[in-house]
Amino acid sequence: MPKIIAEMSGNHNGSLNHALDIVRAVAASGAHLLKIQTYTADTITLPVSGGLFDVSDNHQLWGSRNLYDLYQEAHTPWEWHEPIFSLARELGLTPFSTPFDETAVDFLENLDIALYKIASLEIIDLPLIRTVASTGKPMIISTGAATLGEIEEAVVAARDGGCSDLTLMLCTSSYPAKPEDAHLARLRALKDLFGTKVGLSDHTQGIYTSLAAVALGADLIEKHVTLDRNWGGVDSEFSIEPSELEQLVLGAKEVASSIGNSSSWRKISESESLRHRPSIYVTKRVLKGDLVSLENVRTVRPSGGLEPKHIPVVIGRKFLCDLDVGTPLDWSLISNQDEQQE
Repeated sequence: MPKIIAEMSGNHNGSLNHALDIVRAVAASGAHLLKIQTYTADTITLPVSGGLFDVSDNHQLWGSRNLYDLYQEAHTPWEWHEPIFSLARELGLTPFSTPFDETAVDFLENLDIALYKIASLEIIDLPLIRTVASTGKPMIISTGAATLGEIEEAVVAARDGGCSDLTLMLCTSSYPAKPEDAHLARLRALKDLFGTKVGLSDHTQGIYTSLAAVALGADLIEKHVTLDRNWGGVDSEFSIEPSELEQLVLGAKEVASSIGNSSSWRKISESESLRHRPSIYVTKRVLKGDLVSLENVRTVRPSGGLEPKHIPVVIGRKFLCDLDVGTPLDWSLISNQDEQQE
C-alpha cells in the first residue's frame, strides 16, 4: 500500500505540547511518516509590508495577510524539531521536513532525518534542490503550480545533484483545493514522463481525492493533520482530524489491495459462487427414449449439469435412461448426434 504522510505544518498553533499531541495522534492512526516544515519568517521572506508582500485580498484563507506575519505564526520553531522527531521515532513514525533554504538543510542534517521534501513553490529553486540532493537522501518534490518544463528542470537538478530516490507529488497549490482541480490522471503522466515514483499532496477537504489517487497508483499520500478543526489555525480549513487520518490509512490499504493485476481472473474465493452457476437440469420425470424438450429440461441453478449454451444442441435428442426431476443433464444421459440421425 502507499505510505501515508501526515503534515503538521502550522497546526501546532504555537504550542510544543500541542505539536507533540499531534505526533501521538498520527502514530495512533497508523500513518507512516510525519512531516513538518523548517523555516523562520526571516529565512522565507522579508519583514516588508504591503504590495507583493501581502496575500491577495480575495484569498479564501489568508486574504490580505502579510507574508512575514503569516509565516511568523505558522512556522515550527527550530528548537522544537528535536523533541518532535524523537517522539515520532519512538512511536514508530519516520519524521522528516521541508527545508526552505540551505541553512535549514544544514540544521536538518544535524538531526539525521531520513528524507526531504521540496515544497511546490520552491520547485524553481534549483540551487536548493541541488543542495538537498547532495545529501544523498530520498527526495520528494511537490509540483503544484509548476509547468512540465519546470518539473523537468527540478528532476534534472535533483538527479545531477546526487538524488537516486525521487518521488514527484501531484499537487494543486490552492488552499483549500477543489477536487475538480486535482486532475489525478496526471499521476500516470508524471510516472511515464520522468520515471519516478509518484504521489499526491492533497489540499482538498476530506479523504476521497486521496483514495482516488491510491486507486490510480500513488506511492505516497500527504495530508495536513490537525487535532480539531474547530481550534482554528492557518491550515485547519483543509486539514483532516485524527479519525479521518485513520480512515485514510485503512481506506488506502483496502483500495491498494483491491487493485491486484490484470492477469488474475477467476479467484479461489469465488468457488462457492461457481457451484451456483446455472446449468441444464431435468425438470420432469422422463423415461428412456423420451425426447429432450423444453418441457422436461430447463436452465436452473446450481451447476452440475451441462452449460446453458448447450440447450439448442440437446433439444430433440433421446434420453438413454429413466431420470427423475432434479437430475443434472450430462452427455452420457442423452443420445449423440449420430444416434439421433439414425
